[in-house]
Amino acid sequence: MKTIYVYHDNIPKAEDFPPLVMALGYFDGVHRGHQEVIRTAGQIAGQKQAKLAVMTFSPHPKTVLSPDYSEETMRYITPLPVKEEEMKKLEVDYLFVVHFDQQFAELEPQEFVDSYLIGSRTIHVVAGFDFSYGRLGKGTMETLPFHARGKLDYTTVGKKEWENEKISSTLIKQCILEGNVEKASVLLGRLYAIRGLVVKGEQRGRTIGFPTANVQIEDPYIVPDTGVYAVWFTVQGRRWKGVCNIGYKPTFHDIRAERPEVEVHVFDMDESIYGAKVDVEWVQRLRGEKKFSSVENLIEQLHLDKKQAEKVLSGQHREIRTQDL
Repeated sequence: MKTIYVYHDNIPKAEDFPPLVMALGYFDGVHRGHQEVIRTAGQIAGQKQAKLAVMTFSPHPKTVLSPDYSEETMRYITPLPVKEEEMKKLEVDYLFVVHFDQQFAELEPQEFVDSYLIGSRTIHVVAGFDFSYGRLGKGTMETLPFHARGKLDYTTVGKKEWENEKISSTLIKQCILEGNVEKASVLLGRLYAIRGLVVKGEQRGRTIGFPTANVQIEDPYIVPDTGVYAVWFTVQGRRWKGVCNIGYKPTFHDIRAERPEVEVHVFDMDESIYGAKVDVEWVQRLRGEKKFSSVENLIEQLHLDKKQAEKVLSGQHREIRTQDL
């Protein structure tokens, strides 16, 4: 897959590409609904002997269009590097990452279609029913035939639902923020994961028999609600079972920190991994965070948490319930 970063002064030119079938969308999460759009585009590309392309945008349009958001505060299910990895898994040939700024937001729908689609040798567009383009979102899949002027075809993909709810990035974010990582994983079609760097923490866990990897999250992920979770922990190509606490450690701290810490007790690991990049996959929330009256009571609960996490991770709970979709 080739990733192309698009700015106003380097809009793709038709002579640089083969015929393209273009899937359009922001695609945060690359969830099951997004996958349907991209796979549909891939099928059409095969029929037309064209290449599969995806056009997404960076940063999130909300950071430009809404005063309630900014690049500094925006959080994602799949930050751009992770989104790119998911696109590769879907066998996308070209990923166009369009720089979204005020100038781009002011493009008229006709300008967008002419310059960014027809101008890049797109012969067929695939998008969800609610995709919009151009200034004030005035362009829709219903207006696309008018703006295309017979120069490209299009396919609109309807909404994908689970338990009578539309699968959407908004719903998945809500699930993650509430700690409902099981539902989030069903909607994503894979376990929700966060990547981070192992750094030194307070190192208190080893003194009570539960050493932890302190994971510093560097990319702007949506972080699950505070609490204790059964997780899979991947480091240096190896996948381990673990139990993770996200929170403020109220048993040891009376003053709440600015942000919660992510600490993973990795089962049966006895090696130093400071400085390593790791992936934490969230399987199930076991309980909320609480303040214990003594360290002894905390240790007793940690043993119970580990036992419960082991049970979850050893059973069918770690399988995403695709049969429900």
